[in-house]
Amino acid sequence: MMSNKPPVNRAKTFEKSLEVSASSPEHYVLKLYVTGSTPRSTKAIQDIRAFCENNLTGNFELEVIDIHQQPLLARSEQIIAAPTLIKEEPLPLRKLIGDLSNTERIRANLNMPPTSQTGAVH
Repeated sequence: MMSNKPPVNRAKTFEKSLEVSASSPEHYVLKLYVTGSTPRSTKAIQDIRAFCENNLTGNFELEVIDIHQQPLLARSEQIIAAPTLIKEEPLPLRKLIGDLSNTERIRANLNMPPTSQTGAVH
């Protein structure tokens, strides 16, 4: 039985999807592993939330995981120190361990272009 639908131009469909993804900002999926409500953990949470709000406006999901409350999850992600930030999406997966107050260090680890020196936010 023949279909009356015109054949799908897969190349055009693919090109269209590339245009959409290039024009829309990437969506970041981040996980932050901390150790309880220590001052260092609290600062890491504040730093990464501020970074996301200032640099990824509306294009991120951030999950904060306490390794004391979810040790098996931390073990499955091979977390060896806290705080640890994991970027799951967009690929490639990246891990950033330690101080999260340096905006340029975070940008580099998330594969984002550096901010210009004149308009840098630190």
